[in-house]
Amino acid sequence: MTAYSNSDAAKDLRSALDKAPAGAVNGEWVFITEQAGVASQTGGYRYADGSHITAGDHAFQKVQKVVEKLEASRIQPFNKVIVRWSKSKIPLMRGRVTVDIIFDEAIVPRGPQSPVYEAAAVARRAFWKKYGEVSDGFIAERGDANIHNQTKWFGPHRRVLSTKSSSKLTLATDGLSTPWAGVAAAENGVECELFMELDVSDITGHQRDDWAHLLMSLGDLVANGYAIAADVEKYEAILFCSLTDDYQPMTRIVLSRDGRRIEGLPFGSVPLIRVTPITEAEIEHQDQSDEWASNAAKHALAQRRIET
Repeated sequence: MTAYSNSDAAKDLRSALDKAPAGAVNGEWVFITEQAGVASQTGGYRYADGSHITAGDHAFQKVQKVVEKLEASRIQPFNKVIVRWSKSKIPLMRGRVTVDIIFDEAIVPRGPQSPVYEAAAVARRAFWKKYGEVSDGFIAERGDANIHNQTKWFGPHRRVLSTKSSSKLTLATDGLSTPWAGVAAAENGVECELFMELDVSDITGHQRDDWAHLLMSLGDLVANGYAIAADVEKYEAILFCSLTDDYQPMTRIVLSRDGRRIEGLPFGSVPLIRVTPITEAEIEHQDQSDEWASNAAKHALAQRRIET
């Protein structure tokens, strides 16, 4: 293909962008090429006071076409195109258009081998070692990641750790706080981890495995909801979901604040969220009409002397 430069793109756009809505004096459009399967385009025309004009959708289509030509030409690597237009101050004269093509390292997605993933795993294991003997492997693990190294938890880690002390067996999700895979966002995934404490003296291996796989499923729900950690922080405890008959007599799951945080993760610390299975009798006669049935959830935890 014949080389297609940003000056060629500016020429192609000039007449199209001059068909601006009434009152427009300038405009800017930012196109980010496909990153982890998603491309985006923002911007539009503006009035003299800087406010945006809702009309002018034709400009998006024209900008997208010249970006496609620039990509096909491959004159230089880029992942962002910025188009600027300003209306001519001289009547009947064409406006000024500039097209800048940029390679912005800050928006390059994390690849499958990014070191931040292992750094997150090391930080979580170091945290749990303070509370007991951490198993070498994982009680539950599902590593069905896609080409961007994403599982349902949006990172490569989707598993459950086991930590044993003299009286407690702690099961904890290991991966909800792994940074997003395939994107550049500086966030520790869903920004939390779940844990459940069991009595070592009366837990069987089969029960342990059942609860571990339940934690995996709860992790899927939390990952799908994104803001669960914020809701738990706001309401202190929430009645999260129901259980199948396999877990009788337990029928509900309460998520609550724990107070501890996992430090040393790539983008700061994240809170722990306690998972408590409860019976229907523990919230019987409790009003559940408030947000997340928070008062009923806190009542059940208070009866068990679990602080929030």
